Amino acid sequence: MSENQIDLNDNRKKQLGRCIEVMPDLANLLIAQIEEAYKDGALDSKTKRLMAMAIALGAGCRNCVLAQAESALDLGATKEEFLETISIVASMRGTTGVAESLRVIQFLDEMGKL
Repeated sequence: MSENQIDLNDNRKKQLGRCIEVMPDLANLLIAQIEEAYKDGALDSKTKRLMAMAIALGAGCRNCVLAQAESALDLGATKEEFLETISIVASMRGTTGVAESLRVIQFLDEMGKL
């Protein structure tokens, strides 16, 4: 994977900002829904973000993977927590799960977290 994941993530955030500018009503609704879904509850926010990252890996959504990985990092997710999450993805999705998870490995490496 030769693409720089930090650059891809920065572009994702730039384009998301543009989306918010051109569709503020929709964006505000989505932001409210996201804030509600990821707030601490029976599961803490970090766990929810790791779960979402696993789902995004299964779906093959690059932007979602990077967004959830960054959010999990911001919430203090450790290397071990990421690797365990990836092991579940690999268990459920096999080699395609491993292949998609390489993006997370590279992103964490670029961030100096591995």
